[in-house]
Amino acid sequence: MKKEKKITQIILCTFFALLCALVIFPFLLLVSASLSNPAQLLESGYKVIPNPVDFSAYAYVLKNPTQILNAYGVTFAFSVISMVFGVLLMAMIAYPLSRRGLRGRNVINFYLYFTMLFSGGLVPTYIIVASVLHLNNTLWVYILPGLISPWYVFMMRTFFAGIPEAIVESAKIDGASEYTIFFRIIIPLSKPVLATVALFVFLSKWNDWNTALIYITDSKLYSLQYLLQKIVEDINILKENATAAQMSDLAKVPTETVRMAMAVVAAGPALIVFPFFQKYFVKGLTVGSVKG
Repeated sequence: MKKEKKITQIILCTFFALLCALVIFPFLLLVSASLSNPAQLLESGYKVIPNPVDFSAYAYVLKNPTQILNAYGVTFAFSVISMVFGVLLMAMIAYPLSRRGLRGRNVINFYLYFTMLFSGGLVPTYIIVASVLHLNNTLWVYILPGLISPWYVFMMRTFFAGIPEAIVESAKIDGASEYTIFFRIIIPLSKPVLATVALFVFLSKWNDWNTALIYITDSKLYSLQYLLQKIVEDINILKENATAAQMSDLAKVPTETVRMAMAVVAAGPALIVFPFFQKYFVKGLTVGSVKG
C-alpha cells in the first residue's frame, strides 16, 4: 500500500513539475527576448538564453526614467489604496450578509447580484464620473469607481458563513459589540479569503490602463500600463508618418524587443507581491466553497 502511494505521489509531482515548466517557459522566453539584439531576434527567433545580451530595449523604455518612476508611483499608490479600502469595505458588506438573522438579506443579495448582470454603459458612467463627480484627472478616478466588486463580496460572504455561529454568540455573551466581533474575531479568522481578494484587487488595479485612457489627460497621472502602451503607439505613429530620410533612424528602434521589455517592466512588481499572498491563496479559494 505504501509503495502504491509513493508511486502515485511521484506521478503527481512529475505532472505538476511539467505543468510548472510549461507555465514558466513562456516567461523565460519573454525575458530572453527583451534582452536580445533586435536584428538577431528577427534572424534567429526566440531563444531561452540570449546571445549576445542586449539592453537596448530597456534603454529605450527607460530613456525618460522620471516619467517611468512617476507612473510606477501613481500605479502603486492607487493599487495599494484600492486594495486596502476595497477589501475592508467588501468585508464589512459580506459579514452581515453571512448572518442569517439579517433583515432584508435576500433583497441586498439580489441587488448585488443584479449589478453583476448589467452595467450602466460607458457614456452614462463617463458622465457620472467626469461631469457629476469631477474625478477626471485625479488619483481618485482610479480608486472610487469599481472599489466594491459583488463577486468578491459573495466570495467573502461564503467564507464568513463557514465560521461557526457559536464563536459569534459566545463573544456577544461576553459583551463584545458587533464592531469588536468583526475586527477582533472575524477578520483574524478570515486571513485566507482577505489575502486572496486583496491579491486579485491589487493585480486588477495594477493592470488597469483603460481608466487612464478615458479619464486622464495629465501626463503626471498616467498609470504604468497606459504609459507603456502609449510608448508603443508613439513608435507605430512615428513609423507610419516617417519620411524616407527618417526611416533609417527609426529602423534602429528595437520595436519588438521594446514590447517584451515593457511586459517585464510591468510584470515585475506583481511577481514580487505574489509570494507574500501565496500561503493564503489556495485556502482562500477553497475553504467554504462547498457551502451555499
